[in-house]
Amino acid sequence: MTIAAKACELARSLLEVELPTRWVHSRGVAGQATALRRLVGQHADLLEAAAWLHDIGYASTLAVAGFHPLDGARHLRETRFGDRALWTLVAHHTCAEIEAEARGLGEVLAAEFPLGEVDPFLVAALTYCDMTTGPDGTPLTAGERITEILSRYSPDDVVHRAITQAGPILRRQTAEIAAALEAV
Repeated sequence: MTIAAKACELARSLLEVELPTRWVHSRGVAGQATALRRLVGQHADLLEAAAWLHDIGYASTLAVAGFHPLDGARHLRETRFGDRALWTLVAHHTCAEIEAEARGLGEVLAAEFPLGEVDPFLVAALTYCDMTTGPDGTPLTAGERITEILSRYSPDDVVHRAITQAGPILRRQTAEIAAALEAV
């Protein structure tokens, strides 16, 4: 069984019943990752696994720090699921370092899961997958996804502030992958 198949089962076990909307979103994100297989080559299984697992930190059994990228990555590390590259992709998905900084967890995230250990193209690819998938698993543009996220949080909420700050990076990463897809 591939790491992506195992990741699907782990995500299902953590999200499907407790957080069905997160489960549907994760299925859509993983679908986007499979569409990038030719683009990411030998890293296709890793990207798909990260797509399945990127939101597992929302599960109540994993929510310790209260910051889902960190909680999810810590769970993977503690259970030795996958490797450092997978943990780091989950920890840093969708510009998580910006929100971590706003939450006072920036140094913790960087120390436990150094971003420099993962190919920036894979980080952008995971961002693309997440930012082009709505909560219901349907395709969205990055602009639509940013608007959708912002609509769920008040302007003074840390998520709203972080997504607003990260917006240009999220759009750039998504555009980079879209351009690479067109070139393939």
